[in-house]
Amino acid sequence: MPYISKWLCISIIIGALVGSASAGFLQSLEWATHFRESHIWLIALLPLAGLLIGLLYYYFGKDVEAGNNLLIDNIHDPKEIIPFKMAPFVYLGTIATHLFGGSAGREGTAIQMAGAIADQLSKTFKLDKEERRILLISAIAAGFGSIFGTPLAGAVFGLEVFLIGRIRYNAIFPAFASAILANQVTNLWNVHHTHYHISIIPQPEFFPILYSILAGIAFGLCAAAFSRIIHWAGSLFKSKVQYPPLRPVIGGVIIALAVFAMGSTRYIGLGIPVILESFEKQLPLYDFALKMIFTIVTLSAGYKGGEVTPLFFIGATLGSALSLFIPLPFGLLAGMGFVAVFAGATNTPLACMLMGIELFGAESGVYVAIACVVSYLLSGHHSIYTKQKIGEAKNRRYESDQERSISDL
Repeated sequence: MPYISKWLCISIIIGALVGSASAGFLQSLEWATHFRESHIWLIALLPLAGLLIGLLYYYFGKDVEAGNNLLIDNIHDPKEIIPFKMAPFVYLGTIATHLFGGSAGREGTAIQMAGAIADQLSKTFKLDKEERRILLISAIAAGFGSIFGTPLAGAVFGLEVFLIGRIRYNAIFPAFASAILANQVTNLWNVHHTHYHISIIPQPEFFPILYSILAGIAFGLCAAAFSRIIHWAGSLFKSKVQYPPLRPVIGGVIIALAVFAMGSTRYIGLGIPVILESFEKQLPLYDFALKMIFTIVTLSAGYKGGEVTPLFFIGATLGSALSLFIPLPFGLLAGMGFVAVFAGATNTPLACMLMGIELFGAESGVYVAIACVVSYLLSGHHSIYTKQKIGEAKNRRYESDQERSISDL
């Protein structure tokens, strides 16, 4: 009982603080998106915004620049308490990225805000190293669950994300409690999440299941490609541009020129309208490729945000386009891609299955599960999070990779 009462108390505090932070962040993001779309000239200022973000992190935020990887690293090996400044820094950086036309998401920001806020409780409750691990897992669960309105997926994501192939069951109660409470608090602030609808879901018979395996292969290869290219692009920026604040300036010039040359804002920001479109009609193959390019340039140059919503966009548009070759409804393929590319890029298949069920309904469960599992297996030991460790190798040939970080492979 002392364990339950202690962690219930901590989870209530995490839920209230993180749920409120997520609500404020979502409302700010909505304002930034609407303001940018009605003042397109702001995109010309993206390089200047990049310079300011770069200067902020270079002179005042070097200790929090690692972002999500800092949280994951602290779960593996708890060190100093995460500085609170991580929360306002990543909030300001992300709002600026979206306001001026970068292609980024929101999950990374929500998780970093949650981790920075929650870790301050370590001092208040005098938590030891093992308890701090549980606290950070719960914070990640709360941030993820409240930002997407998927508390079950959020809880499992927190338990699953730091160690590939294993789950920390000693954190299961606080992770679920924090995620559910944070989501409830976000809803109390009257913040609305996007609703997705798959209109046609066939009976899970032999051929539809076979087709969903084929789609899962495509999603897994796409996830691995995204992870590898974004790290390569980040290394390229670091090797070619020695002064860090200049990297987002160059990335911003590339993005702004591309947007004005194309005459479209389709591939910047969160891209929610295009994700919704992918459930309603078959989209062209180039949509997912262009979003991938815009996102990789934005994030590898040093802008802030998350990779996850762009991965939803990439997966949903790829799925919709695959209906040209795979005889499944485009809405179903879009939903499968939405979660499966994310599953492959983060190595969190269970969280993504639950997310698919929470967002699209239980009827899609079999197809979502197949796509997520196949994508997870096909993406190999690649991840958008370099501090993830391999707890259980995906293939016996790679058992030597166990207990090593993605960055060490």
